[in-house]
Amino acid sequence: MFRIFKSKLFLLILATVIILIGIGISAGRGGRNGWAGSLINTAFSPFQKFFTFAGQRIESGLTFLKDIKAVKEENERLRKQVEQLTKENATLKSYEDKIQELRKALNLKDRFSDYDAIGANIIATDMGNWFNVFIIDRGSRDGIRVNYPVISGNGLVGYVVSADPFTSKIVAITDMDSTVYGRIIKTGDLVRVRGDLSLKDQGLCVMDHIDTNVDVAYGDIIETSGLGGIYPKGIVIGKVRQVVQSENDLYRYAIIEPAVDFKKLEEVVVLIKKSDAEMGSVD
Repeated sequence: MFRIFKSKLFLLILATVIILIGIGISAGRGGRNGWAGSLINTAFSPFQKFFTFAGQRIESGLTFLKDIKAVKEENERLRKQVEQLTKENATLKSYEDKIQELRKALNLKDRFSDYDAIGANIIATDMGNWFNVFIIDRGSRDGIRVNYPVISGNGLVGYVVSADPFTSKIVAITDMDSTVYGRIIKTGDLVRVRGDLSLKDQGLCVMDHIDTNVDVAYGDIIETSGLGGIYPKGIVIGKVRQVVQSENDLYRYAIIEPAVDFKKLEEVVVLIKKSDAEMGSVD
């Protein structure tokens, strides 16, 4: 029997009973604190403080977790907003570039009073001549004919090689079948620019058989000379990127970087001689 009273379980039950009796006495006195109530309050004071502290900590922890969730949601919202603004800025930049190119094209149009200009979109490329042969969405019904020059806002693109009623095929100046008679703006010397097999995939041309007495250097601008019967005078072809001396020193050639970036080309302008347009209207 004595062992039972000494057991921890018995002592715990006894302490619980005493506490409950104390709580009952305190409640029965209308909440007034007697000596028993004071004793109980004193005994439970550390526990009350602990649970109060624990409750406050739990509440703070829950508030902290809610704040973290709110911050994450706000960060996600701001991230999506930044992505949207980035896309909008890229779109605006694209529109701005197109506007600038159209303005340049209009300036080119103003320079050639003998020509009418028809804007066209590139709708396809010749797979066998990547970035060297283009298909545009204008054709013979729009007055386009073979050998008409094609330009962009930056300079010379090429010429029309064939025209159907609704589409036309354009050969770029980088193609091997292209030859442009030009002049060096700095000196006025006449030169010939043509497509080259080894350079066309790089979007470059060659200015070949340059006489030794011609003053040509890196950065010189080349424009059309008006000779050859296709291109009017004064359209920028490109600039000299490198001058190479031949092994026998009899002539030189130069690598030409076209003014037009054919890999990014989307719109072009076809130049139509007004005399041709008038003849077509009479027919």
